[in-house]
Amino acid sequence: MRKILVTILTVFIGMAGPVPVAVAGLFSATGAVIAIAGDDLFVGEAEGHLNGSGTLTVRSQKNPAFTCVGQFTSSAERGGSGELRCSDGATATFQFQRLSVYRGHGVANFSRGPMIFAYGFTPDDAVPYLKLPVGKKLRQTGTSLVLVDLKE
Repeated sequence: MRKILVTILTVFIGMAGPVPVAVAGLFSATGAVIAIAGDDLFVGEAEGHLNGSGTLTVRSQKNPAFTCVGQFTSSAERGGSGELRCSDGATATFQFQRLSVYRGHGVANFSRGPMIFAYGFTPDDAVPYLKLPVGKKLRQTGTSLVLVDLKE
């Protein structure tokens, strides 16, 4: 009986497909989040679970003490939605479209104004899904991502 259970579990795990590099646990994965709200860049990480639930944390690049944490749910058919609560009391509700199990983009109704975000992308690959402030571009500086003037 035990051999049968081990075999079934092995088959189930094998059907899940290859495990990505950014693995948080056996049935969860993490990925980078890049968000723009006004002229502020937020970066962070989301962790999604096999059941479609997940958590995220983003931090302002202008003011690193300003952070937002939230929860979401998603499905391949309906996309996803969630809520954020920030360290200054600001809140947001958001919706997103999954492009794959690990990548997507969306918008938030943020109490500070609109927020656009992408997750699971490199900074260069995220740009088409973000509305950068006029005259700005993303630049990777070491391990940090910053908004800089186009002329830089």
